[in-house]
Amino acid sequence: MTQWALIGDIGGTHARFALTDLAAAEPRFEHERTLDDADYGSLAGAALDFLQTTSARPSLAALAVAGPADGEQISLTNHAWSFRRDALRRQLGVDTLLLVNDFTAIAWAAPQLAQSDRVPLQGPVRIPPEAPVTLVGAGTGLGVGLLVQPPAQRWQVIATEGGHAGFAPTDDEERAIGDWLATRYGRVSNERLLSGRGLSHIDAALRGLKPAAAPAPQQGERDAKDIVDAALQGTDVHARRALARFCRIYGAVAGDAALMHGARTVLIAGGMVLHFAEFFRNSGFMDAFVAKGRHTRYMKSMAVQVIVHANPGLLGAAVALRERHAQHGAGGARQATQTLGRHDNRAHDG
Repeated sequence: MTQWALIGDIGGTHARFALTDLAAAEPRFEHERTLDDADYGSLAGAALDFLQTTSARPSLAALAVAGPADGEQISLTNHAWSFRRDALRRQLGVDTLLLVNDFTAIAWAAPQLAQSDRVPLQGPVRIPPEAPVTLVGAGTGLGVGLLVQPPAQRWQVIATEGGHAGFAPTDDEERAIGDWLATRYGRVSNERLLSGRGLSHIDAALRGLKPAAAPAPQQGERDAKDIVDAALQGTDVHARRALARFCRIYGAVAGDAALMHGARTVLIAGGMVLHFAEFFRNSGFMDAFVAKGRHTRYMKSMAVQVIVHANPGLLGAAVALRERHAQHGAGGARQATQTLGRHDNRAHDG
């Protein structure tokens, strides 16, 4: 018997919704639809508008949100929507509302990704069972997560605050960038460099702009999209230099995370690199990833892949809900709300 559930991937610009059948063998989407956040005054309004286009009245829902997913009061980091979780559950008319951080949702999606959803940079495409999988994703912020599968058990997602680990420069140019950021912010985390805003920081530092004390606006700083566009056009040497340095730092940080996790597979997530995929593949990312001294051979043995699935957040919301449903079953369906994953890869607190 069909058991419809509402799933959503709620970002700062778009809200993507679909229905999924929890009784099906694998997570699948039905009635997938993308809405513009700006067209709605609230998340509930957007979700109810979606539901009106279907005949289903689901009793369960799972939403991946771009912001912290714990606590009673939820606010999107890069949009004005905020809500109280139990109030949203009642507005949607569901018995169970599961909220997950958007990067945590991507981690839940990873074991379900087809080979065509992952582009290898190094090593095999297959994800080996029972071996740690590191996920790193630069977007609005920097997300770091871990997937583990104990013997004879299901995959488990471990959310982390790895994006806020301290930046470790590897050469004189990176030390100069780090000093520039320290002048502006004090403490320098990896997210200060590996995010949309981080690319702007790298570009500003390399162009010799004087760092302003936060939170004052940085005079002359360029938007990340403009930097990427200019770099891909090939006529702006400063933009190409900034984007190349971004990729090298990305590789070094992803390699550090993999070492700390004892990973055998590393998945690069977040939509940012998909905007310059060819540049990224030909960049110094992998050189920096494997450059770990005595552990270089180990780094070269890892599988490193880029996630290219169109909407891993939506898939991850469906997988997370299926996992919760498998653990608690129908008898736990009356529980009002649940949270999976506590980290917020969108924050900018150093």
